[in-house]
Amino acid sequence: MRVNRISRARTAAGAVALASLAGGLTAGAGPATAQPRAAAPAPACSAAYRIEQKLANGTTWRMCWRYEAKAGLVLEDVSYQPPGEAKPIKVLNSAKLGQIHVPYDDGKNEYDDLTSYFFGAGLMPLAPGECPGGTIRTVKVPEAWDPQNPNVKGLCTTTRARGHAYRMQGDTPGKVYQKQGTDLLVYTVNKVGWYEYISEWRFADDGTLHMNVGATGTLAPEDYDAGDGRGWPIGKGAKDYATSHSHNVFWRLNFGLDGSSKARVEQYDSKVTASPNGRTPTTKTTRTKITKELAGNSANMRWWRVVSDTGKNKDGHPRSYEIAQGATSKYPGRSFTKSDVFFTQYNKCEQYASNNPLNCGAGHPKNVDKWVNGQTLTNPTVWVNVGFHHIARDEDQQPMPVHWQGFSLVPRDVTAMNPLTPKELADQNGHVRSGR
Repeated sequence: MRVNRISRARTAAGAVALASLAGGLTAGAGPATAQPRAAAPAPACSAAYRIEQKLANGTTWRMCWRYEAKAGLVLEDVSYQPPGEAKPIKVLNSAKLGQIHVPYDDGKNEYDDLTSYFFGAGLMPLAPGECPGGTIRTVKVPEAWDPQNPNVKGLCTTTRARGHAYRMQGDTPGKVYQKQGTDLLVYTVNKVGWYEYISEWRFADDGTLHMNVGATGTLAPEDYDAGDGRGWPIGKGAKDYATSHSHNVFWRLNFGLDGSSKARVEQYDSKVTASPNGRTPTTKTTRTKITKELAGNSANMRWWRVVSDTGKNKDGHPRSYEIAQGATSKYPGRSFTKSDVFFTQYNKCEQYASNNPLNCGAGHPKNVDKWVNGQTLTNPTVWVNVGFHHIARDEDQQPMPVHWQGFSLVPRDVTAMNPLTPKELADQNGHVRSGR
């Protein structure tokens, strides 16, 4: 799976870790479709590093971007301005990948793709057809594989239809309220060994953010050495067993809701209790305020949200974003992959979920689970871990279809109503009485 890993690691070893953290500001073209608004403050970056897109339903997303040798694309100062809001609503201070950890089922190999193999340095150029309707920007790649050619046309910004944003049958016969939704799509492709990772960030017109990584490329020729139980036969008959492995992807998020880094975290759990005599069961939801750092595990009917300390919507409810986790195959083999989400007090030096290369002081641990040590949580860094156990199949060759893993951030009380509500229904806030 990992051709040239050793040689690439040796090349990368001479890089200064601090430079890869701070560096790699890129030279690029302007946004795919710039939509300047005189009344809206611009993100804190120059035009070359700015993405600003007004979507078909009137929502505008704004953000800055830069590029690192390890993490690849970094998005900063991310804000969302739906129709009806006079100014942008700040969502994130920064967002990036925090690690791609790849252990093999036979116990022979284990990789940290970001910190050991400079994931960002393997940015792939995109063909014109890979960014339909958008712009492919030029990225200056730090620690590039080819130091003589560090400028790569490898960042796509475009829009993409996602289907229904909503649909509702109106009271009047034949009246249907419906809208088709649109996303801003920002993505790169990074090659590590034989794998190519599509890092996709989607920003929907209803305020939802989707973070996904898709693995594609090819199965490594040197990894057809497994047996039954550790791999899957890909060749004719019971031979050419491709070694099974896991992809444990971490995202690192720093919220800045309403422009403040201060926020609180809440956990919600719902419990269903059977009722006697066959009546409908009851369900009770409880809230737990997370005041200390936490390594959290998913459970049935459990979720978390990050709540603004400063901002409220027009109904007076605190703005927040819910962490909506997707399908995952949690890998129990390492302590830093045993939890689905980590909430740690912000520390600039803690940048990668495993094998963190920065010098954070004598004795400072390298993995995210060890950063959960009881500190009071006032400025949370959120680490989301989504796993995929890849047991190869005949259809994985050749080339290998994309297999996706990821999660979403869903707005909860960011706006007082659906931000795409039609004008005819704008007065229906709260209890909708019959006979309207």
